[in-house]
Amino acid sequence: MKLRKTSDQVFGFLDRGTNVTGELEFTGTLRIDGDFHGSISTADMLIIGEHARVHADIKTGEIEIHGQVFGSIEAKRRAEVSAAGRVRGDLRTPVLIVSPGALLDGHVQMATDGSGEITVAPNQLAEQENSVRKRN
Repeated sequence: MKLRKTSDQVFGFLDRGTNVTGELEFTGTLRIDGDFHGSISTADMLIIGEHARVHADIKTGEIEIHGQVFGSIEAKRRAEVSAAGRVRGDLRTPVLIVSPGALLDGHVQMATDGSGEITVAPNQLAEQENSVRKRN
């Protein structure tokens, strides 16, 4: 199965209870809350909802992960893993945002030309600072 949308204005949603297997290509923003197995490719935005279970190799412009992803992820611009997000696989992106409570089990590769950055959620930064103070 190969899905392809051509308009930037098209938004898609695979709801909870949906099971899809195959290659998924799209433009615009797509949210997955069901189960997906295969590969996903877009230059735009992919949102993995909190009920999603995605077993796929993913190439995307940006990704937000609130559910479970098993497989490699390449995000050209930004990747964000929320507190409920679970990633088991390698992740490659120039900008990575990981919230406290998130799970990231795999290798992370960021830009090596100095343009990559790691963004830490404000409450996580406070926790890290308190931890350093307690050690000193």
